[in-house]
Amino acid sequence: SFNSGENEWYTPPEYIEAARKVMGRIDLDPASSEIANRTVKADQFFTVQNDGLTKLWAGNVWMNPPYAQPLIGQFSTKFAGEVADGNIKSGIVLVNNATETAWFRALVDCALVVVFTSGRVRFLDPQGTPGAPLQGQAIIYVGKSPDLFIDEFSRFGWVAKTR
Repeated sequence: SFNSGENEWYTPPEYIEAARKVMGRIDLDPASSEIANRTVKADQFFTVQNDGLTKLWAGNVWMNPPYAQPLIGQFSTKFAGEVADGNIKSGIVLVNNATETAWFRALVDCALVVVFTSGRVRFLDPQGTPGAPLQGQAIIYVGKSPDLFIDEFSRFGWVAKTR
C-alpha cells in the first residue's frame, strides 16, 4: 500500500460533521494543522511542530493520521494504546483500509465498529481541491455509542461490527 507520501490532505467536512454528531465535541485531533482545524474545530490539536506522538491523548479524539510510513503506523499504534489505557473516551479514525498491516489490525482490535467506505474519500489539498486517492478507506469507531456511529456513518459505506 504505497502512496505519494504527501501528508497535507484534509478531511472533507461531511465526515467531521458526522463525527461531531456521534461524539458531541472533538476534544483532540492529534495529527492536525491550523488549516485542518478550521474544519475539525478540535479544542486541542497537535501539529508536526509539536509532535502529537509525544503527548497524552484523551477525551473525544478525531484522527485522520498522516498516511505515509512510518507515521501511519506510529499514530495508529498510539491511538490503540491510548484506548487500552482508558484515556480515549470516544474516538473516530479515518485511515486507508490496509487490512494486511499490523497497524490496521491494532485499530480494528480496539474498535467496536468499522465502516469501509463505498468509494474512495476525496481528501482536500491545502487549496480545497479534492484529490484522487489510490485506495479505499475505513472509518474506525471506539466509544459508548456504536448505534449512533452506525446511524451517522453507514451512509459512507458498509458496516462491520467487531463485537
